[in-house]
Amino acid sequence: MSASESNLRTASGRWIANQPYLLLSITALCWAGNAIVGRLAAGHIPPVTLSFLRWSLAFLIILPFAWTHLVRDWGAIRGRLGAMIVLSVTGIATFNTLQYWSLEHTQALNTLLLQSAGPLVVAMWSLVLLGVRLTLAQACGILVSLAGVLVILLHGDLTTLSSIAFNKGDLIFTVALVIFGLYSVLSLKRPEIHGLSFVGFTFGCGAACLVPPLIWELFARPVMRIDANNLLTLFYVAVFPSTLAYLCFNRGVQLIGANRAAPFFHVVPVFGTIMSIVFLGEHPRSFHFIGFALVLTGVFVASRKPRPA
Repeated sequence: MSASESNLRTASGRWIANQPYLLLSITALCWAGNAIVGRLAAGHIPPVTLSFLRWSLAFLIILPFAWTHLVRDWGAIRGRLGAMIVLSVTGIATFNTLQYWSLEHTQALNTLLLQSAGPLVVAMWSLVLLGVRLTLAQACGILVSLAGVLVILLHGDLTTLSSIAFNKGDLIFTVALVIFGLYSVLSLKRPEIHGLSFVGFTFGCGAACLVPPLIWELFARPVMRIDANNLLTLFYVAVFPSTLAYLCFNRGVQLIGANRAAPFFHVVPVFGTIMSIVFLGEHPRSFHFIGFALVLTGVFVASRKPRPA
């Protein structure tokens, strides 16, 4: 590789690393795929096993790139070790295990509806922990994008809402959403370390925290079968919603803050709907375009940088 090509790649990487809206859109795309894959894995891979293998593989993928940074940043990590462990337990171990567990008991529509409350959960934790209130623009943007999500999920018919039955899985996912909202806000309190150091530590620590429940699950439930579908599932969840998405999400939150990043939760069901059209052969309808327009408008309004007073 020539020096000019190397400089071009470096400049391109730096440009992407400073584009929060692109980073958060990539996150939403990866997490939309995770919901679909997680639902397909239900009944084939137990939830703790799926979560443990996901983060163990993601840790092994990221470790060669993160090792130098981890060694250099270890002093800062050790100084805030308690906070780093809390972030590992909430955002890595607990949230994802509960998400996979919930998908064994509920439909994708229910989880998408619940996930739309993500920005409100983040706003609640931001107020409680940081004293940060939503601006008027953020509140309006969240409501507009939430309306767009409902238009898409309910196929433009609000009467559909009364026929949705919530169950055990929905309660589990609600708890998971509250926990991830906590992670989103607490990630702003992380030590000043490299992004690779952060994900390297939290991936490894989160996987380690899952060992005790994994041992219990191995005795309590059937063991995962080793076949092509399960291996492809593990590959996807380790690379895209884990390694790629968390790098993008953490950097996006670092750049624009939790409240401005939270409306991108609403982009997840939008991408999920697009995937169902592309991969499942569903046909786009007028309510899709109306919903997409509302979501994108709301996200644009809510994630804009506030004007100085």
